[in-house]
Order: sequence, then C-alpha cells, then structure tokens
Amino acid sequence: MNYLVVGSGLFGSVFAHEAALRGNKVTVIEKRDHVAGNIYTKEVEGIQVHEYGAHIFHTKMKDIWDYINQFANFNNYINSPIANYNGEIYNLPFNMNTFNKLWGVVTPKDAKAKIEDQKKSFNISGNPQNLEEQAISLIGPDVYEKLVKGYTEKQWGKSAKDLPAFIIRRLPVRFTYDNNYFNDPYQGIPIGGYTQIIEKLLDNDLIDVRTNTDFFENRDFYLNSDYKIIFTGMIDQFFDYKLGELEYRSLKFDTEVLDEDNYQGNAVVNYTDAKTPFTRIIEHKHFEFGKGNKGKTVITHEYPQAWHRGDEPYYPINNSKNKELYSNYVKLARSEYPNVIFGGRLGQYRYYNMDQTIMAAFQVVKREFGE
Repeated sequence: MNYLVVGSGLFGSVFAHEAALRGNKVTVIEKRDHVAGNIYTKEVEGIQVHEYGAHIFHTKMKDIWDYINQFANFNNYINSPIANYNGEIYNLPFNMNTFNKLWGVVTPKDAKAKIEDQKKSFNISGNPQNLEEQAISLIGPDVYEKLVKGYTEKQWGKSAKDLPAFIIRRLPVRFTYDNNYFNDPYQGIPIGGYTQIIEKLLDNDLIDVRTNTDFFENRDFYLNSDYKIIFTGMIDQFFDYKLGELEYRSLKFDTEVLDEDNYQGNAVVNYTDAKTPFTRIIEHKHFEFGKGNKGKTVITHEYPQAWHRGDEPYYPINNSKNKELYSNYVKLARSEYPNVIFGGRLGQYRYYNMDQTIMAAFQVVKREFGE
C-alpha cells in the first residue's frame, strides 16, 4: 500500500513510521518549511526554543513513555508554572502554597473550610451551568477572580459565563504543598528538543518527506491517485467548509533573545489579570535547567487570538454546536472519501496531549494493519 500522510506532526509521523516498519511506502507532505508540526523546536543561543508554544511530555501510560524514549533522552523536568496576578506571585496548580499566600492558612483543613465558607454565598447548585460557576464550585471566588477568570477569558475570547463548565472540570486542586502540575508518573522534556524525535520517526528509506508542499494546491491530484491518505489538517478545510466553519482559537508568539542569564526564574509564568494582553511568558532555557549560552536567554510572549481563515488553528472550541458540525463532517467523509483517514487534533477536532496523539495514531495503525 502507498500512503500519503498530510502533515508531519506527531500523529502523522508516528503513523508514517509504523507504516514503513511494516513495509509500506509513505509520502509525507508538509506545508511548512520544516517537519514536526507544532512540537517543532530549534536551537537559538544554545537553547531549544519551542516555536509554537511550550510542550511538556507527560503520560500515565508506560508503553507510550517507552515508545517516545526510543527517539530521545528525556530529562526529569517537572511542570511547575506560576501565576502573576498584577505582580502577586502564586503557585500552580492550586495547592497549599497558593492557599497560604492568599489567606495565610497552613493546614488542608483550614484551606477547605475557607473555600467552603466562600462558596456558600454563591449558592451554586450541584450542576454548574458555565465555567464561572464550575470554577467557583471547585475553588471559591478568591482563587477564581485572581487566577482563573482573566486568564481563561483571554484564552477563549469569551466571558467565563458564556463558556461551558467542562473546560475546567478537571482543574487540578490539591491540598498538599505540591507544585507538580501533572499527576502523571512520566514526564520530561527531550534533551536536544522535539524536532529530533520527528526526524528519527521519518528516517526510513520507505518514507519520502516533502516540505513546503501544500495538499490543497494539488488536492484533486492526490485524491485521484492510488494513495491511501492520512489527513491531519482541518477536516472542515478539507471539504472547503461546505457545511460551515468549525471554530478554533489561534495564538501569536513573540519570541526574543535577551542579553541576560535569567529573565523570570521559571519556564512558564501565566499572567492571570485581564489587562495584560498575553496569557503567559515562556523562558525556554528553564526546560533544560538553564542550559544555553552564558548571558543569553530566549523568551516568548503568547497572545491568544480569534481564528480566521488562513490563521493557524491551535484550540478547537468543543461546544455542542461545533461537536454537531464536526460529526456531520465525519459522516460526509465516510460517504464521500472512505479512502481518507482523518487524524490528529485538527482532523479529529479535539485537543490532544502528546501521549493522546500517539495513542490515536496507534489506533489507526491497529485498524489499518490488524495488529
């Protein structure tokens, strides 16, 4: 079988790798001038810069961890972001360090009592109707106002009252002095960046990689060829938006090199007030514990933006309207293009962590090759 993989991100590259291992010829086309999709990293001043936002690999699945470790050595980086609210610094995720800074409480019992006392005046039922109610029901109004509301409304471009509750249903809240954001036992950053992982996945004589190649410039040719297509782009764009546009949020990254060793003391600082236009600043060298050229650091300001055609889509907006539209596109795909498999966060219109992306690619591999 000849496969055409559209997109060289993690999903497409894992599929291409596994297909080639099974003796199949694979052509990978990528519209950008580099492989690796949004996990692309490049070295600047001896620092691995995450060009499209911070990516921390984390998983509960040992088989996924073992798989990705074939292609890079990972350090033991633990994600411990902090929040800056108008110059006040708080630990994330919400934990006893956060509650102590806010209220001076020392014990978990006192922190829980404070949250419960604050929640009483809001009289929220057991079925929160929106993100604001969900957040207050979890952590009370003080934490919500300082650390959730402004950040979330910037991120999604909507009032928290107009956002669905499920967005933060799994918000980490801990009554321990633990700043580790993830509960996953396996996490880290690949030493030397993520791009090497994709390059190794695609390093096979049966895989032909073509960058600067846009599927849509030769769409009819590809669809009428003998390729079986793995499409990792936007499913609505594939159909020229004939049923309507799915909604996305986009991002703008402003990256600069600074003539100093250490700008903010942490890899990720979230700016949770409403006035600051960006949501966070990434200082990339801290992902590898300060490695890089002496007297230099690289920072990235991350600005959420409305998505318009031609922009890079980063986050699907998984409300009921968009889910219904996506399901209609899936039905259309099955009836009109049974030889095209839609995969990845854009093809499947869902937010995937990296381990989930690999799992989703494995599921397609299993269906295709019966293993």
